Amino acid sequence: MREKRRNSIVVQGGILAVAGILTKILGFAYRIPMANMLGEQGNGIYSVAFDIYNIALTLSSYSLPAAVSKMISERVGRRQRGGARHVFRVSMLFALAAGLLAFAVLFLGAGALERIYHCAGLARPLRVLAPTAFVVALLGVLRGWFQGSGNMVPTAFSQVLEQVVNAAVSLLATWQFMNAFASSGEAASYGAAGGTAGTLAGAGAALLFMGLLLWLGRPNGGERLTRGSSESDRAVLRALVLTVIPLILSQTIYQLGNTLDDLMFKRVLAGKGVADQTASSLLGVYNSQYNQMTTMPVAVTTAMAASLLPGIALLNAGGDFGEARRKIRTVVKLNMAIAIPSAVGLGVLAGPIMRLLFPSLTEYQAVAIRLLQYGSVAVIFYALSTITAAVLQGSDYMNLPVINAAAALAGHLLLVYLLLRFTGLGVYVLVIGNVTFPIVLSLLNTFCVRRCLRCRLEFRQTFAVPFAASLLMGLIVWAVSAGLSAVHLPLVFSLLAAILLGAVFYGVVLLRTGCFSQRELRELPKSGLLLRVAGCIK
Repeated sequence: MREKRRNSIVVQGGILAVAGILTKILGFAYRIPMANMLGEQGNGIYSVAFDIYNIALTLSSYSLPAAVSKMISERVGRRQRGGARHVFRVSMLFALAAGLLAFAVLFLGAGALERIYHCAGLARPLRVLAPTAFVVALLGVLRGWFQGSGNMVPTAFSQVLEQVVNAAVSLLATWQFMNAFASSGEAASYGAAGGTAGTLAGAGAALLFMGLLLWLGRPNGGERLTRGSSESDRAVLRALVLTVIPLILSQTIYQLGNTLDDLMFKRVLAGKGVADQTASSLLGVYNSQYNQMTTMPVAVTTAMAASLLPGIALLNAGGDFGEARRKIRTVVKLNMAIAIPSAVGLGVLAGPIMRLLFPSLTEYQAVAIRLLQYGSVAVIFYALSTITAAVLQGSDYMNLPVINAAAALAGHLLLVYLLLRFTGLGVYVLVIGNVTFPIVLSLLNTFCVRRCLRCRLEFRQTFAVPFAASLLMGLIVWAVSAGLSAVHLPLVFSLLAAILLGAVFYGVVLLRTGCFSQRELRELPKSGLLLRVAGCIK
């Protein structure tokens, strides 16, 4: 029975992980043409608005799906079905209050935030995002209900639906707003507002879908939960808040770093006499080109590894700590095996990537290329810090990642401010901060994994072999890309050929050098093919 439950959790986690990967790919795909339409200044306004929105969302409702699902699954597991419904009702009231508060702050405070951030036109996209915060709060409770009932499919489908609608509306609204207000002098602000309209439309579509499923009465495989609960509203609310707080603190620290970087960058450069349009354009290059490229691999690797984390939690709960440590090493190794070559590839191919994906953003193209070349290493450490934090929290060390992130953020903010204030590095300061923050956080989290979980990561297989294979891959990728470009092959074909050849070479080297054991390979998708390539079976 325990093995069956463990397999079910892993399968459900895998469904959510696949949906997470798909939504990240969709998000990446639509942001590229939208960034080209917005231009550098519009991207700067859009990114600042979205960073502020993410803070409001994190504080109000971002952690609700995880918290609600945890509380409901505990009661469903104890057959306290009335208690599960009680949690849902109290959580929905909490979401209503938190969502309304976030809406009020963003909508009524949009003008003040525009002045604080020295970002002309910021108020428009913020006011569009304000109702989105309310919608997402309600959506989070509905997703938590289905996840807590052991069904990840509604959440997975709603995430894909949300991103599809988001992409379609964002592109259409951005194009229409940029054209309609092209001669107004405020096209960048209106275009950013159009881009955020897609976020609202996507969340609204997902909320309607989840609400329909709930109305049809199928929260747990068609079985309704009965009424009645021995818990008071205050007790449920207290439990919800205590569950949400560690998750909120952890996520807030990550989001706070982004928006404070935006704030410091705009204010310090304004104090140095840099024009607002120039500062917004540089911030747009950093957030919409550099950050867009570096966060994509991190999101994919984290989502892939997420399918293994529920199994780790079950092993720890069952007292099988040895197997849990083995799973942890596999998760981290898989993460690094994807993140390290991604970082090398982004650095080597920075020029072709920027020219292909952002053809209309030419004014600061050289800056964007250098940012990606210098900062691609952040991919490795963001992936490592994210997965080690998830491992710690999945092993009931909820506060350690929060403490580590707070310490890393404090050092990050001090470093970024001093460099902005006393050097002329400009936007490159943000890249320096973007690299140093995850390095410090990775070291702290890895130390805690080793000390608290007694799990020592395998340095050779986890880091050294993927790094050496990635360097060789980087040489091949550079040579192929440069050679094909020299014979005037279209950029898209030379880039794709270089990436495909590099990926095949890297994968074969990684498998043939024994980076993954036979047991680890059998736990991965397409294990038969992987084992044959690795030479483990004939």
